Amino acid sequence: MEESCLEKALTLKERKELQNKMAKVFNRNIKGLSAELQRILLDDLVTAFQNRMNVLIRAQAKRSY
Repeated sequence: MEESCLEKALTLKERKELQNKMAKVFNRNIKGLSAELQRILLDDLVTAFQNRMNVLIRAQAKRSY
C-alpha cells in the first residue's frame, strides 16, 4: 500500500506550516483568545486534522482492494 504523507508524523516544519495556514484561515475566530490559547487551539486543530486524515485514508484503503 502506498504511504500517504499524512500516514506518518508531520515534521516540525510541516506542522508549523499547517498551523500557520490554519491561523490565517481562523484568524477572525481566534483573535479574541490570548496568544497562548491560540497556540494551543492551533496545535489541537493540526492534531485533529492529521488524525482524521489517517482514519479516512485507512477507511478508503480498506474499501479499495
